[in-house]
Amino acid sequence: MNLPSRFEDIEHLEQVMSTPSQALVDVLARLHGDIMVLGVGGKMGPTLARMAKRAAPGKRVIGVARFSEAGLRQRLHQQGVECIEADLLCAEALAALPEVENIVYMAGRKFGSSGSEWLTWAMNAHVPALVAQRYRNARLVAFSTACVYPFVSVAGAGATEDLPPTAPSGEYANSCVARERLFEYFSHQHGTAGRLLRLSYAIDMRYGVLLDLAKKILAREPIDLTMGYANIIWQGEANDWALQALAHCETPTAALNLSGPKISIRATALSLGERLGVAPVLTGVEADSAWLVDCARATALFGASQVSLDCMLDWTADWAQRGMATLGKPTHYETRDGKY
Repeated sequence: MNLPSRFEDIEHLEQVMSTPSQALVDVLARLHGDIMVLGVGGKMGPTLARMAKRAAPGKRVIGVARFSEAGLRQRLHQQGVECIEADLLCAEALAALPEVENIVYMAGRKFGSSGSEWLTWAMNAHVPALVAQRYRNARLVAFSTACVYPFVSVAGAGATEDLPPTAPSGEYANSCVARERLFEYFSHQHGTAGRLLRLSYAIDMRYGVLLDLAKKILAREPIDLTMGYANIIWQGEANDWALQALAHCETPTAALNLSGPKISIRATALSLGERLGVAPVLTGVEADSAWLVDCARATALFGASQVSLDCMLDWTADWAQRGMATLGKPTHYETRDGKY
Protein backbone atom coordinates (compact mmCIF):
# COMPACT_ATOMS: atom_id res chain seq x y z
CA MET A 1 0.00 0.00 0.00
CA ASN A 2 1.42 3.39 -1.07
CA LEU A 3 0.78 5.79 1.79
CA PRO A 4 1.55 9.52 1.83
CA SER A 5 3.49 11.17 4.65
CA ARG A 6 0.70 13.75 5.06
CA PHE A 7 -2.58 14.89 3.51
CA GLU A 8 -2.49 18.18 1.64
CA ASP A 9 -6.21 18.83 1.87
CA ILE A 10 -9.63 17.16 2.16
CA GLU A 11 -9.67 16.02 -1.47
CA HIS A 12 -6.27 14.35 -1.01
CA LEU A 13 -7.52 12.69 2.19
CA GLU A 14 -10.68 11.36 0.54
CA GLN A 15 -8.73 10.23 -2.51
CA VAL A 16 -6.51 8.08 -0.31
CA MET A 17 -9.37 6.83 1.88
CA SER A 18 -11.35 5.72 -1.18
CA THR A 19 -8.48 3.89 -2.89
CA PRO A 20 -9.45 0.21 -3.13
CA SER A 21 -7.04 -2.63 -2.44
CA GLN A 22 -6.30 -5.10 -5.19
CA ALA A 23 -8.09 -7.69 -3.06
CA LEU A 24 -11.28 -5.60 -3.18
CA VAL A 25 -10.97 -5.08 -6.94
CA ASP A 26 -10.70 -8.85 -7.37
CA VAL A 27 -13.60 -9.56 -5.00
CA LEU A 28 -15.99 -7.15 -6.70
CA ALA A 29 -14.99 -8.45 -10.13
CA ARG A 30 -16.31 -11.86 -9.06
CA LEU A 31 -19.38 -10.51 -7.27
CA HIS A 32 -22.58 -10.58 -9.27
CA GLY A 33 -24.77 -7.50 -9.33
CA ASP A 34 -24.67 -3.81 -8.51
CA ILE A 35 -24.19 -2.16 -5.11
CA MET A 36 -26.48 0.13 -3.13
CA VAL A 37 -25.35 2.04 -0.02
CA LEU A 38 -28.25 2.90 2.27
CA GLY A 39 -27.38 5.84 4.51
CA VAL A 40 -24.58 7.05 2.25
CA GLY A 41 -24.63 10.53 3.80
CA GLY A 42 -22.92 9.59 7.07
CA LYS A 43 -19.27 9.94 8.10
CA MET A 44 -18.07 6.86 6.22
CA GLY A 45 -20.65 6.51 3.48
CA PRO A 46 -19.27 8.93 0.88
CA THR A 47 -15.76 7.43 0.81
CA LEU A 48 -17.14 3.87 0.90
CA ALA A 49 -19.39 4.53 -2.11
CA ARG A 50 -16.55 6.24 -3.96
CA MET A 51 -14.27 3.28 -3.20
CA ALA A 52 -16.88 0.83 -4.51
CA LYS A 53 -17.12 2.74 -7.79
CA ARG A 54 -13.33 2.94 -8.15
CA ALA A 55 -12.99 -0.77 -7.44
CA ALA A 56 -15.77 -1.77 -9.84
CA PRO A 57 -16.28 0.97 -12.44
CA GLY A 58 -18.51 -1.30 -14.48
CA LYS A 59 -21.07 -1.70 -11.69
CA ARG A 60 -23.80 0.71 -10.72
CA VAL A 61 -23.09 2.12 -7.29
CA ILE A 62 -26.16 3.80 -5.84
CA GLY A 63 -26.15 5.99 -2.73
CA VAL A 64 -29.38 6.58 -0.83
CA ALA A 65 -29.81 9.29 1.82
CA ARG A 66 -31.74 12.43 2.63
CA PHE A 67 -28.68 14.43 1.42
CA SER A 68 -28.97 17.17 4.02
CA GLU A 69 -25.27 18.05 3.63
CA ALA A 70 -24.85 20.78 1.05
CA GLY A 71 -22.97 19.67 -2.05
CA LEU A 72 -22.67 15.98 -1.13
CA ARG A 73 -25.05 14.74 -3.79
CA GLN A 74 -23.20 16.69 -6.49
CA ARG A 75 -19.80 15.42 -5.34
CA LEU A 76 -20.92 11.80 -5.33
CA HIS A 77 -22.49 12.22 -8.75
CA GLN A 78 -19.20 13.58 -10.10
CA GLN A 79 -17.49 10.48 -8.70
CA GLY A 80 -19.82 8.17 -10.60
CA VAL A 81 -22.17 7.33 -7.73
CA GLU A 82 -25.87 7.47 -8.59
CA CYS A 83 -27.80 9.30 -5.88
CA ILE A 84 -31.38 8.79 -4.76
CA GLU A 85 -32.94 11.04 -2.13
CA ALA A 86 -35.13 9.04 0.21
CA ASP A 87 -36.21 8.87 3.85
CA LEU A 88 -35.56 5.30 4.98
CA LEU A 89 -38.20 5.64 7.70
CA CYS A 90 -40.79 5.75 4.90
CA ALA A 91 -41.85 2.30 3.67
CA GLU A 92 -43.18 3.81 0.44
CA ALA A 93 -39.80 5.43 -0.28
CA LEU A 94 -38.06 2.10 0.29
CA ALA A 95 -40.50 0.33 -2.01
CA ALA A 96 -39.65 2.80 -4.79
CA LEU A 97 -35.92 2.05 -4.66
CA PRO A 98 -34.49 -0.16 -7.42
CA GLU A 99 -33.83 -3.87 -7.07
CA VAL A 100 -30.14 -4.36 -6.25
CA GLU A 101 -28.31 -7.57 -5.38
CA ASN A 102 -25.79 -6.10 -2.93
CA ILE A 103 -26.80 -3.80 -0.09
CA VAL A 104 -24.48 -2.00 2.34
CA TYR A 105 -26.59 -0.70 5.20
CA MET A 106 -25.02 2.31 6.98
CA ALA A 107 -28.04 4.14 8.40
CA GLY A 108 -28.27 4.71 12.14
CA ARG A 109 -28.42 7.22 14.94
CA LYS A 110 -26.06 7.65 17.91
CA PHE A 111 -25.32 11.21 18.98
CA GLY A 112 -28.29 13.11 20.26
CA SER A 113 -29.91 9.91 21.50
CA SER A 114 -30.40 11.29 25.01
CA GLY A 115 -33.68 13.19 24.91
CA SER A 116 -34.76 11.72 21.57
CA GLU A 117 -34.67 8.04 22.43
CA TRP A 118 -37.81 7.43 20.40
CA LEU A 119 -36.04 8.55 17.20
CA THR A 120 -32.94 6.52 18.03
CA TRP A 121 -35.01 3.35 18.36
CA ALA A 122 -36.93 4.12 15.16
CA MET A 123 -33.70 4.56 13.19
CA ASN A 124 -31.82 1.66 14.77
CA ALA A 125 -34.61 -0.90 15.00
CA HIS A 126 -37.60 0.05 12.84
CA VAL A 127 -35.61 0.98 9.71
CA PRO A 128 -33.60 -2.29 9.75
CA ALA A 129 -36.88 -4.23 9.85
CA LEU A 130 -38.17 -2.30 6.83
CA VAL A 131 -34.91 -2.75 4.90
CA ALA A 132 -34.58 -6.45 5.77
CA GLN A 133 -38.03 -7.10 4.34
CA ARG A 134 -37.55 -4.89 1.27
CA TYR A 135 -34.20 -6.48 0.35
CA ARG A 136 -34.83 -10.01 1.53
CA ASN A 137 -33.31 -11.44 -1.66
CA ALA A 138 -30.11 -9.38 -1.61
CA ARG A 139 -26.76 -9.88 0.07
CA LEU A 140 -27.05 -7.50 3.00
CA VAL A 141 -24.00 -6.21 4.88
CA ALA A 142 -25.12 -4.03 7.79
CA PHE A 143 -22.95 -1.81 9.93
CA SER A 144 -23.35 -2.40 13.65
CA THR A 145 -21.14 -1.40 16.56
CA ALA A 146 -18.86 -2.87 19.21
CA CYS A 147 -21.17 -1.15 21.71
CA VAL A 148 -23.51 -4.16 21.55
CA TYR A 149 -21.00 -6.04 23.71
CA PRO A 150 -20.64 -5.74 27.46
CA PHE A 151 -17.39 -4.33 28.77
CA VAL A 152 -14.65 -6.97 28.82
CA SER A 153 -11.33 -7.26 30.63
CA VAL A 154 -8.58 -5.05 29.25
CA ALA A 155 -6.14 -7.89 29.94
CA GLY A 156 -7.62 -10.05 27.16
CA ALA A 157 -7.90 -9.84 23.38
CA GLY A 158 -11.43 -8.44 23.49
CA ALA A 159 -14.94 -9.75 22.87
CA THR A 160 -15.28 -12.37 20.17
CA GLU A 161 -18.34 -12.74 17.96
CA ASP A 162 -19.40 -15.69 20.15
CA LEU A 163 -20.05 -13.42 23.13
CA PRO A 164 -23.78 -12.66 23.27
CA PRO A 165 -24.53 -9.00 22.40
CA THR A 166 -25.75 -7.82 25.78
CA ALA A 167 -25.11 -4.08 25.87
CA PRO A 168 -23.91 -2.77 29.23
CA SER A 169 -26.10 0.34 29.39
CA GLY A 170 -27.78 3.11 27.48
CA GLU A 171 -30.55 3.53 24.94
CA TYR A 172 -28.16 3.74 21.99
CA ALA A 173 -26.31 0.49 22.65
CA ASN A 174 -29.50 -1.42 23.38
CA SER A 175 -31.17 -0.08 20.23
CA CYS A 176 -28.16 -1.43 18.31
CA VAL A 177 -28.75 -4.88 19.80
CA ALA A 178 -32.32 -4.55 18.51
CA ARG A 179 -30.98 -3.62 15.05
CA GLU A 180 -28.94 -6.80 14.93
CA ARG A 181 -31.78 -8.97 16.22
CA LEU A 182 -34.18 -7.67 13.58
CA PHE A 183 -31.71 -8.30 10.77
CA GLU A 184 -31.22 -11.78 12.22
CA TYR A 185 -34.95 -12.41 12.46
CA PHE A 186 -35.68 -11.54 8.85
CA SER A 187 -32.56 -13.38 7.69
CA HIS A 188 -33.94 -16.51 9.34
CA GLN A 189 -37.41 -15.84 7.91
CA HIS A 190 -36.32 -15.23 4.31
CA GLY A 191 -32.93 -16.94 4.05
CA THR A 192 -31.20 -13.59 3.46
CA ALA A 193 -27.42 -13.85 3.35
CA GLY A 194 -25.66 -11.16 5.34
CA ARG A 195 -23.07 -9.86 7.74
CA LEU A 196 -23.39 -7.65 10.81
CA LEU A 197 -20.22 -5.56 11.01
CA ARG A 198 -19.46 -4.65 14.62
CA LEU A 199 -17.25 -1.67 13.87
CA SER A 200 -15.05 -0.04 16.46
CA TYR A 201 -13.74 3.50 15.82
CA ALA A 202 -12.75 4.14 12.23
CA ILE A 203 -10.08 6.84 11.95
CA ASP A 204 -10.47 9.79 9.58
CA MET A 205 -8.38 12.93 9.99
CA ARG A 206 -11.59 14.91 10.50
CA TYR A 207 -12.93 12.80 13.38
CA GLY A 208 -12.05 9.80 15.50
CA VAL A 209 -10.39 8.86 18.77
CA LEU A 210 -6.97 10.14 17.67
CA LEU A 211 -8.35 13.53 16.65
CA ASP A 212 -10.24 13.78 19.95
CA LEU A 213 -6.99 13.21 21.82
CA ALA A 214 -4.98 15.62 19.65
CA LYS A 215 -7.52 18.42 20.11
CA LYS A 216 -7.51 17.98 23.90
CA ILE A 217 -3.70 17.98 23.97
CA LEU A 218 -3.47 21.17 21.90
CA ALA A 219 -6.13 22.84 24.06
CA ARG A 220 -4.36 21.70 27.27
CA GLU A 221 -7.59 19.99 28.33
CA PRO A 222 -7.45 16.97 30.67
CA ILE A 223 -7.72 13.50 29.16
CA ASP A 224 -9.65 11.05 31.34
CA LEU A 225 -7.97 7.64 31.32
CA THR A 226 -10.82 5.67 32.91
CA MET A 227 -11.73 4.20 29.52
CA GLY A 228 -8.13 3.23 29.04
CA TYR A 229 -8.18 1.19 25.85
CA ALA A 230 -9.92 1.08 22.48
CA ASN A 231 -9.71 -0.59 19.07
CA ILE A 232 -9.19 1.66 16.06
CA ILE A 233 -8.85 1.11 12.32
CA TRP A 234 -8.02 3.40 9.40
CA GLN A 235 -11.29 4.32 7.68
CA GLY A 236 -9.98 3.34 4.27
CA GLU A 237 -9.40 -0.21 5.48
CA ALA A 238 -12.76 -0.31 7.25
CA ASN A 239 -14.45 0.69 3.97
CA ASP A 240 -12.44 -1.87 2.01
CA TRP A 241 -13.20 -4.72 4.38
CA ALA A 242 -16.90 -3.81 4.59
CA LEU A 243 -17.20 -4.05 0.80
CA GLN A 244 -15.23 -7.29 0.72
CA ALA A 245 -17.69 -8.66 3.29
CA LEU A 246 -20.32 -8.79 0.52
CA ALA A 247 -18.47 -11.87 -0.71
CA HIS A 248 -18.48 -13.42 2.78
CA CYS A 249 -22.18 -13.22 3.62
CA GLU A 250 -23.70 -16.12 5.54
CA THR A 251 -27.21 -17.50 5.90
CA PRO A 252 -28.48 -16.71 8.44
CA THR A 253 -26.59 -13.44 8.82
CA ALA A 254 -23.59 -13.52 11.15
CA ALA A 255 -21.62 -10.99 13.19
CA LEU A 256 -18.09 -9.95 12.29
CA ASN A 257 -15.92 -7.67 14.43
CA LEU A 258 -14.31 -4.96 12.34
CA SER A 259 -11.42 -2.94 13.73
CA GLY A 260 -7.70 -2.97 14.35
CA PRO A 261 -5.46 -3.76 17.31
CA LYS A 262 -6.11 -2.53 20.84
CA ILE A 263 -4.47 0.77 21.74
CA SER A 264 -3.69 2.27 25.15
CA ILE A 265 -5.21 5.75 25.53
CA ARG A 266 -2.37 6.75 27.86
CA ALA A 267 0.42 5.60 25.53
CA THR A 268 -1.36 7.04 22.49
CA ALA A 269 -1.83 10.43 24.13
CA LEU A 270 1.84 10.52 25.14
CA SER A 271 2.90 9.61 21.59
CA LEU A 272 0.66 12.31 20.14
CA GLY A 273 1.98 14.80 22.68
CA GLU A 274 5.55 14.14 21.53
CA ARG A 275 4.55 14.78 17.92
CA LEU A 276 2.64 17.94 18.85
CA GLY A 277 5.29 19.25 21.23
CA VAL A 278 2.76 19.49 24.06
CA ALA A 279 2.66 17.31 27.18
CA PRO A 280 -0.84 15.87 27.59
CA VAL A 281 -2.75 16.45 30.82
CA LEU A 282 -3.71 12.95 31.97
CA THR A 283 -6.23 12.32 34.74
CA GLY A 284 -7.80 9.26 36.31
CA VAL A 285 -6.78 5.63 36.33
CA GLU A 286 -7.55 3.00 33.71
CA ALA A 287 -10.54 0.81 34.55
CA ASP A 288 -10.04 -2.92 34.32
CA SER A 289 -12.71 -3.19 31.59
CA ALA A 290 -13.52 -1.48 28.30
CA TRP A 291 -15.35 -1.94 25.00
CA LEU A 292 -12.81 -4.10 23.19
CA VAL A 293 -13.18 -6.54 20.30
CA ASP A 294 -11.16 -9.48 19.04
CA CYS A 295 -10.87 -9.10 15.26
CA ALA A 296 -9.15 -12.41 14.51
CA ARG A 297 -11.97 -13.54 12.20
CA ALA A 298 -11.81 -10.37 10.14
CA THR A 299 -8.03 -10.55 9.77
CA ALA A 300 -8.36 -14.19 8.73
CA LEU A 301 -10.66 -13.05 5.91
CA PHE A 302 -9.00 -9.79 4.88
CA GLY A 303 -5.46 -9.88 6.25
CA ALA A 304 -3.84 -7.72 8.91
CA SER A 305 -4.24 -3.94 8.99
CA GLN A 306 -1.79 -2.26 6.63
CA VAL A 307 -1.99 1.22 8.19
CA SER A 308 -0.05 1.25 11.46
CA LEU A 309 -0.82 3.22 14.61
CA ASP A 310 2.40 5.22 14.13
CA CYS A 311 1.28 6.21 10.64
CA MET A 312 -2.13 7.34 11.89
CA LEU A 313 -0.48 9.26 14.73
CA ASP A 314 1.80 11.08 12.28
CA TRP A 315 -1.14 11.97 10.06
CA THR A 316 -3.33 13.10 12.96
CA ALA A 317 -0.66 15.28 14.57
CA ASP A 318 0.08 16.97 11.27
CA TRP A 319 -3.61 17.55 10.47
CA ALA A 320 -4.43 18.89 13.95
CA GLN A 321 -1.34 21.08 14.18
CA ARG A 322 -2.21 22.75 10.87
CA GLY A 323 -5.74 23.43 12.09
CA MET A 324 -7.31 21.56 9.20
CA ALA A 325 -11.08 21.05 8.90
CA THR A 326 -12.88 18.66 11.24
CA LEU A 327 -16.47 17.43 11.40
CA GLY A 328 -16.95 18.77 14.91
CA LYS A 329 -18.24 15.37 16.06
CA PRO A 330 -16.35 13.98 19.07
CA THR A 331 -16.55 10.20 19.40
CA HIS A 332 -17.15 10.31 23.16
CA TYR A 333 -14.99 7.18 23.33
CA GLU A 334 -14.55 7.85 27.07
CA THR A 335 -18.27 7.37 27.77
CA ARG A 336 -19.03 4.45 30.10
CA ASP A 337 -22.69 5.07 30.94
CA GLY A 338 -23.99 4.68 27.38
CA LYS A 339 -25.47 8.20 27.26
CA TYR A 340 -24.79 10.00 23.98
